[in-house]
Amino acid sequence: MIGRLTGLLAEKNPPEILLDCNGVGYEVLVPMSTFYNLPGLGEKISLLTHFIVREDAQLLYGFGSTAERAAFRQLIKIAGVGPRTALSVLSGMSVQDLSQAVTMQESGRILKVPGIGKKTAERLLLELKGKLGADIGVPLSVADDAQSDILQALVALGYSDRDAALALKALPKDVGVSDGIKLALKALAK
Repeated sequence: MIGRLTGLLAEKNPPEILLDCNGVGYEVLVPMSTFYNLPGLGEKISLLTHFIVREDAQLLYGFGSTAERAAFRQLIKIAGVGPRTALSVLSGMSVQDLSQAVTMQESGRILKVPGIGKKTAERLLLELKGKLGADIGVPLSVADDAQSDILQALVALGYSDRDAALALKALPKDVGVSDGIKLALKALAK
């Protein structure tokens, strides 16, 4: 019903924002990934939305990209995963990280999201397998096996997905696994 809103950012109260569209204020719930990329108050923004009507509420969810909205829509199709849980997943990890976790069937990465238990993580991996990457345009595989192994090693050592991915980007593309881990650890130690 409501697919996109464009207006002035009136208030920011995570995870909710108030978007003023020609004098009408819309309360929109956004994942933290979208929230962090919002401009300052009073500036113009445009968000893709998903409108949910329930017996007790009408809720509007906003997203900064089509990939986020598509991932949200895939998540809420899963039994036992509601909009609040889907928002939590998208706030806890990027769409690309979620897609990689699903592709590599790594429940550990999804378990790091607050509010996600072991059963829910396993259900997400099972239900999203083969669906997530194709629908949102995110590549289903990591560039190569060495980079995938380096990323997994950094995550296993306790680094966040975001820090590990940033360290991985700084590495030469043809680096081996052991040298890549050493170089990434040096970069992360700075």
